[in-house]
Formats: sequence, C-alpha cells, structure tokens
Amino acid sequence: MTDTSDIKALMSDIGARAKAAAAELGFASAERKHAALISAAENVWKARSDIIAANVKDLEFGRDKGLSDAMMDRLMLDEDRIQSIIDGLRAIAEQPDPVGEVIAEWTQPSGLHIKRVRTPLGVIGVIYESRPNVTADAGALCLKAGNAVVLRGGSESFHSSQAIHACLVQGLRDAGLPEDAIQLVPTRDRAAVSEMLTMTDTIDVIVPRGGKGLVGLVQREARVPVFAHLEGIVHIYIDQHADPEKVLRVVLNAKTRRTGICGSAECLLIHHAIADTIGQGVVRALIDAGVEVRADETLSAVKGTVPANTNDWGTEYLDMIIAAKVVTDVDDAIGHIRTYGSQHTDCVLTEDQTIADRFMQRLDSAILMHNASTQFADGGEFGMGAEIGIATGKMHARGPVGSTQLTSFKYLVTGDGATRS
Repeated sequence: MTDTSDIKALMSDIGARAKAAAAELGFASAERKHAALISAAENVWKARSDIIAANVKDLEFGRDKGLSDAMMDRLMLDEDRIQSIIDGLRAIAEQPDPVGEVIAEWTQPSGLHIKRVRTPLGVIGVIYESRPNVTADAGALCLKAGNAVVLRGGSESFHSSQAIHACLVQGLRDAGLPEDAIQLVPTRDRAAVSEMLTMTDTIDVIVPRGGKGLVGLVQREARVPVFAHLEGIVHIYIDQHADPEKVLRVVLNAKTRRTGICGSAECLLIHHAIADTIGQGVVRALIDAGVEVRADETLSAVKGTVPANTNDWGTEYLDMIIAAKVVTDVDDAIGHIRTYGSQHTDCVLTEDQTIADRFMQRLDSAILMHNASTQFADGGEFGMGAEIGIATGKMHARGPVGSTQLTSFKYLVTGDGATRS
C-alpha cells in the first residue's frame, strides 16, 4: 500500500504486514539472517552514490529548517560514514544469533526438564530523528533478533533513509526472507507517529531515538511499551587523585569528538583540592578547543568562562557547551548527579580504586565509566555491532540495546508422561 493520504489505513496495513513477517522471522535460520545482512551491506556500498545524492536533498531540507550545526552533523553522510554503516551491518551479521539461546536449564523432581530460551519480541516500532544511519542499525538489529520492524525516520532524513532502506529490503529479498520484515513509513506526516503509539495489536514495543521533545511525546502518549532515554545529561567527576594527562585526554574527547550524540559530556564536577590546578587546566583546554564553559563561582575566575546559572545544571546541550562546578568530594559529586543526571552515562576520573568503586556502587546510571571517554557509550563500542538506542529505564532492556536486548524468553518444558498429583 503506497497511498499516504489515509494515515490510519496506511499504518494499519504496515502493522498487519509486519506482524505476518514477524511470524516467519521467529523461526528463520541464523544462516538466512546472516545472508540478508551481508547482502544489505554489499548493496549499501553499491548504492553509495545514490545514498549521498539523497542525503544532499536532506541537508538542503535541514538547512531550510534551520537545524543546528550539531543536528546537521548528525544528518550528514559521506563515504566514510557510509563505510561505517557497512561495517555496522557486517558486525551485526557476525554476532551470535540470540534466538533460541538457552538462558537456563534444569530438571525438577517431578521429572520435568525445563529450558528458558530466547525468543523474538515480535514487531518493533522505531521512531527516530535526523541520523539516517539508524535506518540500517535498527533494521539490522531487529532482523538479527528475529523481529520485524517498522521504521519511522525523521522528516530531515527522509530521502537518505529511503535509499538505505532499499538496500536492506534487497538483502531480505536475496536471502529469501519476507520483505515486510523491515518497513519504512513512507510519509513525513506526523500523524503516522501518533498511529504507531497506539498500534497495540501489531507493535510489541516502541523505541524512540531522538531529542527530548520526541522521546517525551512518545513516553507520554504511547499505549505500546517503550524502551527509551529522555536525555543524556552526562557527567564527568574529576577526583583529586586523577591523572592530569588522562583528564585532559578523556575530557576533551568526551566533549568535543561529537557534541551531538547522547554520550557527549555535558557537566564537569571537579574536586575542590585540584580546582586551581588540574581543574583550571582542563577548563582552559576546553576553551582553547572552542567550548563555551559555563562555570560556577569558583571556576569563573578562569578567563573566557561564562557564569553558570541554575538552568545549566541538568541541561543536555548537544553543542560545544559544558557546565563546570567544584565539589567537595566524591559524595558531593554523587549527590549532584543524583539530583541533575538522567541515569544515562556518568564517569569518574581517578587513580584511587576505592573512589572509583564508591562512585560506581552508589550511582545507578545505565552506564558508569572509570577513566574512559563517555563517547564510548555506544552499542558498537560495547561489542554489540550497533545499537538501537540507549535505554535508561529499569525494566527489560537497559543501557545499549543490541540484538540480545531485543528478545524475550519462553519456557520449553519436557516430560515423559508426567502428571501432577
């Protein structure tokens, strides 16, 4: 169905076809799924010029819409980024197939033999903004886990997503899998998002991937279960026992490598004992790198800083801006993060293992890091091939959501004529 004038009918048809495809994918062999992903990767490379041409249209649309530099960076594709998409598809293809994995196995005194095995969730709806690579990542991860997926890309990435999606569908076709297993909503109309959020008969879970506005909307209005994170308010605590060289290297990377991703550092917390040494040094280095540092009263003494206000604590900038504050110790840092953080990713820089352990034990963020850049908060960097998003809730999936997290489980129970007394 290609008529986009009746959104309700369009989405109903997409959902029904996805559900039918999911029924077949649930028992598709690992070999066929692997073949589909490898073929998709090959087709992305063959179509790279078409994908880049489609992306040019999206970049023009984004400029006309007034997207920020960070959002334009998220949207842009070049040959290197297309190669990264291909690498991600191949990495997911080579991951172990989670479907059918025996999680636990035991025998009861009654003679029943019980297995808990992984099984697909069914149909996953993914709603995302700007980043066209999500089309490939989400489609591939859902397929690997035996799920059908309905992709609703952002209006900004409309043409790029279509070009990438065509490669995924060709992969399914080449492997003899149902083409409806990976569907892309063919309209920019926002009514399609509203429909997806209520499709409880055909969609089993929604994954929103985008800014606070999108994720907040989904969490408020969805009747379908949601895996999501609202914001990535990422903190780095620099302890008095931190190594100055590591601090400089890690903080600059965590803030400046890519400012528009959810693992970008947004707030520095600096132990008071090093505020005038390591603290001022890293603040100056950030300013020299082009970062606007919104500093508390103590750090405002550093030339080039901007005075912070109360709104700067707990803000996800997604830009070349960072807040910076002096704290008394690790417990003060923990208290600040508990108040202003989003339970996404937080980091401690210290050579004192006792301090690191205290930080990691007393915080409950989905990802906690010690002496490592928060830009590693990514499923690909965790060895998952890619991710469909970072989940900060506490039910089912948490942290980077890879193919294993896109499964549930069922019990297989075997007896030999067993009866219950």
